[in-house]
Amino acid sequence: MVELAFSILASDFAHLADEVATAERGGGTIVHVDVMDGHFVPNITLGPPMVKSLRAATTLPLDCHLMIENPDQFIPAFAEAGADMISVHYEACRHLNRSLQLIADHKMLPGVVINPATTVENIVEVLPMVHYVLVMSVNPGFGGQKFLPRSVDRIRHLARLRQEMGLNFRIEVDGGVAHDTVASVVEAGADMLVAGSAVFQKGRTEENARDFLRVAREAEALRSFSA
Repeated sequence: MVELAFSILASDFAHLADEVATAERGGGTIVHVDVMDGHFVPNITLGPPMVKSLRAATTLPLDCHLMIENPDQFIPAFAEAGADMISVHYEACRHLNRSLQLIADHKMLPGVVINPATTVENIVEVLPMVHYVLVMSVNPGFGGQKFLPRSVDRIRHLARLRQEMGLNFRIEVDGGVAHDTVASVVEAGADMLVAGSAVFQKGRTEENARDFLRVAREAEALRSFSA
């Protein structure tokens, strides 16, 4: 079943616990935490202290997306803070297998991320190691960007590989995923949908989340029917 991984980057940090609870009532099942260092991407956001605070405020899985240089250096701190899932960028890891194994060794679910200009072929060798692949459908660094349409082809490619290789990794998509783009990514094979601006806006967080998931699950039903 497709899941909503709501991105707290777009939430009101002054009322973060309430924002998380409201998104959960709307059907969100994963808290997506965007971690940026101002080097790998041109922005600075959250770190282990925020994850620790979130861990005390929710029982939902905490999905930490590390958009940082030298991720291995920080993986233990995120584990100690309470992260459940960590994804690292192919482009940021000198030894990707080692980074993914380090995540698993710290009892978290490992994920690998690819930027829009990175081809799926670059990560084929690590697909058996990962719980999920995160496809960036915008260039990482800032929320609210426009979805890049060619991302759909990359999702479809990963879905084919998943079937051909007999694997069960999940496909997560992040960037510009909103009510008008979610159907196409779900139909292509995505099952973890990161949404920030589409959820945390206009004072309708719960309603936005419900509407988003309704569209996603209608697309999922069509995908299952066509299969």
